[in-house]
Amino acid sequence: MIILIIVVAVMFVLVALFNSIIKAKNQIDNAFGSIDVMLKKRYDLIPNLVDVVKVYLSHEKEVLDQLTKLRMAYESQKVTSNSKVKTMNEIENTMRKLNFSVENYPDLKANQNLIELQKSWNEAEEQIAASRRFFNTAVTEFNTKIQQFPGNIIALVVGFQSMEVFEINSPIERENTRARDMFDS
Repeated sequence: MIILIIVVAVMFVLVALFNSIIKAKNQIDNAFGSIDVMLKKRYDLIPNLVDVVKVYLSHEKEVLDQLTKLRMAYESQKVTSNSKVKTMNEIENTMRKLNFSVENYPDLKANQNLIELQKSWNEAEEQIAASRRFFNTAVTEFNTKIQQFPGNIIALVVGFQSMEVFEINSPIERENTRARDMFDS
């Protein structure tokens, strides 16, 4: 009878632990979805930025074409793909290149449409940062659960593997991309 109680108690603990690992995994999926939504919001600003800037920078066609190509690449990628984040980082770098050209056009920097787009861009950046923090918290919680005993045994049996937190690897990516900074001299 005592053995049966012990077996039932152990099974109860293992099921509860398994469920908590599943909950942590679902939090990661939810957090990545939030990042993707915010990246999409920022991505949707690109055509408007290109249209506003295009009038003033017709000779910077190469940079504008690169932005358009990157936007199309982003659109073709799978929702769960980390390559979306990479593509958005490439877009940020291209936007920095555009900055150097815009500095020579005071009329463009004073354009009301551009000012509103800058505000929207900055809001999207802040929301992306918050989503990345939520994602990293969820990943850390999940990794902790599957690396500690007895969660590591469950992870081994079920096939759960540690996940990577979102890290910024290059110094350029570490800088917050602010639209106002890109267009102010």
